[in-house]
Amino acid sequence: MIRATLIAAMIGVFTAAPATYLLTAPARQDPTAAQAGADSAISDAAIPAEAWPICSSMGSLAESADWAALDPDFAAGKRAIIAGDWKGAVKALTSAGLRDDRNADIQNYLGYAYRRLRQLDPAMQHYEQALTLNPRHRSAHEHLGEAYLVQGDLIKAEEHLAALERVCLIPCEEYDDLKRAIAEYNKIARR
Repeated sequence: MIRATLIAAMIGVFTAAPATYLLTAPARQDPTAAQAGADSAISDAAIPAEAWPICSSMGSLAESADWAALDPDFAAGKRAIIAGDWKGAVKALTSAGLRDDRNADIQNYLGYAYRRLRQLDPAMQHYEQALTLNPRHRSAHEHLGEAYLVQGDLIKAEEHLAALERVCLIPCEEYDDLKRAIAEYNKIARR
């Protein structure tokens, strides 16, 4: 009898958690439903990098307590990103990457720091490396899509949005952020 009660309680928890998430998660919005035909015309128009919000999902770094126990350079690199010290982040994360060359997160953070330094070539190389190590890395897809927007390549950015749609089985912040950036890109490009 106790075992049956425990099993029923566990089933309740496992069904309530996803239901709670689905009920409280923000709905995906589609502000770019119109203008499907104009996309190819604007894909060649590069917009100055200063006009772009770099990334809102990196703010969650401060919320993660478990990273403090990681490699000291990895932790120092994350602290540098939080502080906006992009050169310090590159230095620390490069050291961490030398010790752990199979870590997609390190590559993604390196790409982010380089992008904030306005060095798109190394940024994109690190994002690509992160995706080689983990093709389902949501932040790398988001950041690489944003980098393509900075270069004016809307088609490549939309490819990463489509990849995020496949990776995020439930609504995810990275998908929403890239979709918002693409909508903003389209809005600016139409001016």
